[in-house]
Amino acid sequence: MSAFAQTSVRADARWDITDEFRKGVSDLELRLKALTPLNIGVAVAIVATSGLAGAASAESNDEKIVRAMSAAPADISANATIMDVDGTILREGRNDWVCLPGVGLIPGDTHPMCNDPVWMKWMASVAAGTEFSTDVVGVSYMLQGDALVNNDNPMATDPNDGGVWVQDGPHLMMLFPNMEMLADLPRDPFAGGPYVMWGETPLAHVMAPIETKEDTN
Repeated sequence: MSAFAQTSVRADARWDITDEFRKGVSDLELRLKALTPLNIGVAVAIVATSGLAGAASAESNDEKIVRAMSAAPADISANATIMDVDGTILREGRNDWVCLPGVGLIPGDTHPMCNDPVWMKWMASVAAGTEFSTDVVGVSYMLQGDALVNNDNPMATDPNDGGVWVQDGPHLMMLFPNMEMLADLPRDPFAGGPYVMWGETPLAHVMAPIETKEDTN
């Protein structure tokens, strides 16, 4: 068990984090309206690769909750807060985890995730365009897989651009206090085992696949 998992997080701190995320999503929506081809950011780039915008618009809250809970083991998701991608709380929880029916930074995405408070802070920072840092390890579960992304460049939108593109099945994601801790991990997503995604950017994190994937590059 990580040091973070052993640390108790106060309920008010958890809600501060979800409030930050909700505000970040709102800020992101405003920034999207002002984007030009020269300043397009990571959130828009991932939207372009996902191709899922609007897919879940007719879903009921119960359906969203079921999908959100499928992102992590039941002993986590059964007591997690369930939050919609716009920041609306669909179900209050009894632990420090927050599960979403899709990646909250990607409008219309349907790949569920369950995040600890560190990952919620990371997502809020990305949405708001602010700097992220952590003193402890952060963990996110995506047991239903993820979208197709460029492993080196979070802003890439063309899978035929010659870069390394990867679409993981079930996996965990981890954040670390500094990049030195990741020095010995491969940047190649097809090397087998954990690898670093977006390693040369402020969005760097470790991907830990738990299922074999095909190298389509």
